[in-house]
Amino acid sequence: MDAKRLVTTEISELKRATVKLVRLKSVESWKDSSRSNAVSTCALRKRDPSWKFQIMVQSPNFENEIINAFSGAIAGALTATFVCPLDVLKTRLQVQRISERHGGGIAKGLANIVRQEGLKGLYRGLGPTLVALLPNWAVYFTVYDKLKHTFSQGPGGQQLSPTPAIHMAAAASAGIATLLVTNPLWVIKTRMQTQNMSLANRPMHMRAYKGTFDALARITREEGLRGLYSGLAPSLMGVLHVAIQFPLYEHCKTSLAEGTDRTPDELSASELVMSSAASKMVASTVTYPHEVVRSYMHVSGSGPMEGLSHACRTIWLEDGIKGFYRGCATNLLRTTPAAALTFTSFELIARALRTLLEGRQS
Repeated sequence: MDAKRLVTTEISELKRATVKLVRLKSVESWKDSSRSNAVSTCALRKRDPSWKFQIMVQSPNFENEIINAFSGAIAGALTATFVCPLDVLKTRLQVQRISERHGGGIAKGLANIVRQEGLKGLYRGLGPTLVALLPNWAVYFTVYDKLKHTFSQGPGGQQLSPTPAIHMAAAASAGIATLLVTNPLWVIKTRMQTQNMSLANRPMHMRAYKGTFDALARITREEGLRGLYSGLAPSLMGVLHVAIQFPLYEHCKTSLAEGTDRTPDELSASELVMSSAASKMVASTVTYPHEVVRSYMHVSGSGPMEGLSHACRTIWLEDGIKGFYRGCATNLLRTTPAAALTFTSFELIARALRTLLEGRQS
């Protein structure tokens, strides 16, 4: 019996030793595999420069940025087409002395354009506007959303509720980023909308542009960066517009949501229209003079900064303080539905895309 017990004990010990050995080998194999995978990953990174992009695409933030970019571009295209006739009239009123107008108000102004140039006259400048929309709204909404979340991060990466100051900083930064990308296209838009007018500040040698890309090529060749970035100074001042509009828009949404125990994402289309229209009217009225100065500089090609004081002085001598509000009524009539359509369609398109993606992932 003792011999049998001894053999049984030895067999048990042997089994335990075997199990330990197998486990040890498994661990070593796993370590070797991990080292091999790490080496393979490093080699892949060296061979494939797109590995960073692959990692970026897998990031949840990347998906959100793509949705914002696409939604902003579509919303901007819808808005630009809808309000283009009023935009053409507003720009022409901005660069024209009050004493040179024929009167009659907005309806007569639109009718005069149709009578002299046909329906296509109401859509001058739509080409460069549409070309600028993808970089304009894509950059704006993407940068704004990203900065809003970045500025709202507290200690340890904790996400805090955005304050009005955070909304303002994000809006201003996004406005500057957008402007640096799209300013040449806004110069082209202004010149195409006004090229059938006789203006004293337009260079005498300037011929009519055939289209967006003809204008871009000619301004680049004939005027260089000075022409492409004309009006940059007043445009930078116009960043105050979005710095007022976006925080006010967010405040309106939050106030409406809190009054009914909802989140801002649950607001109806009519409530989004009210929020966007109210914020746009206030911001447009406060900052409107920079638009008149900017249009003057776009037409004259006076450069990004140098022509600012000359433009302000000329407008003041022509019409006094009223000169800085030329076309303001038309602008309010244009910007209110424009803001309502842009922000509402952006919110609804973005929501629909996120719902669609969440449904496919589930």
